[in-house]
Amino acid sequence: MSPSYLSSPARRPGLSRTEAALLGLAVLLAALALFGPVLPASVHQHDFADQRLLWGVPCAIDVLSNLPFAAAGVWGLWWLRGVERRAIDGASRAGACLFFAGLVFTAIGSTLYHLLPNDAGLLWDRLGMVLPFAGLLGLAAAGRVSSRAGWAAMGAVLLAGPAAVLWWSQTANLLPWAVVQLGGMLVVLVLALLPRRAGTLPVHLGAVIAMYGLAKLFEAADHAVFDATAQWVSGHSLKHVLAAGAAWPVLMAVEALRHKATPGTMFIIRTGQNGAHTVGVARTVRAGTYQNTATAPVAATGAVATADPSATRRNA
Repeated sequence: MSPSYLSSPARRPGLSRTEAALLGLAVLLAALALFGPVLPASVHQHDFADQRLLWGVPCAIDVLSNLPFAAAGVWGLWWLRGVERRAIDGASRAGACLFFAGLVFTAIGSTLYHLLPNDAGLLWDRLGMVLPFAGLLGLAAAGRVSSRAGWAAMGAVLLAGPAAVLWWSQTANLLPWAVVQLGGMLVVLVLALLPRRAGTLPVHLGAVIAMYGLAKLFEAADHAVFDATAQWVSGHSLKHVLAAGAAWPVLMAVEALRHKATPGTMFIIRTGQNGAHTVGVARTVRAGTYQNTATAPVAATGAVATADPSATRRNA
């Protein structure tokens, strides 16, 4: 074995076909954002249907309907703490953390904006939205393509999102932001068609897209919904609730991993074959880790989990 071989650094594998396709789609979206036609914002973008003052809060329902974002974000961050680190890869965990934290920032930014709707408030509202978009796209890319695709997707959105918002604030051209938001959802929709990789968060991406698409429809029908409900609730308020509901599939994916092993229970892990019997190891799950407590030969047909340590000792 030559010294040159020993000293040569390991080469990183090249792009896979799906990684190359994802990169190509990102380049096309970037080109559209940079060279596409100017998309002016609506002159009525701050003219929301429901502007009622309730309990001393201006635009109260549009403000209070942001609470589900905060609730879903805090809930998700708390649940994510209970998922064992080996259960999902680093990119999926980072994407989920970014997604849930972003929901909290979205609630804050949207609340401040709706208290006094103007361009300055809308800038902070949109900057908050960048975080959950980055997290969701990272989850989708890590879950369907590769871990490094997930990291790259999160980084790309975290760079492109604020740049698009600042570009809109300086030029009134909304196209780059529309590409980040709607183009990103298009990418997630495409990735939802691919099989999920093992070791990633099992998010039902189709359900996320469906909820988000429904939220955008209610946003567009803000005044129509307000009139149809006898001025009880507006389309924009329902848009907040439905968009927060898009976090539900991500929450359920985290919850599924949390309950794969319940702290305090005993179970048998098969470690080898011994004739007609399986040799197993009884372990206790404590705060997401496994502690060896006893070793017992267990019948192959009778390896039943038990939460009673004395029962394990009797079987030994």
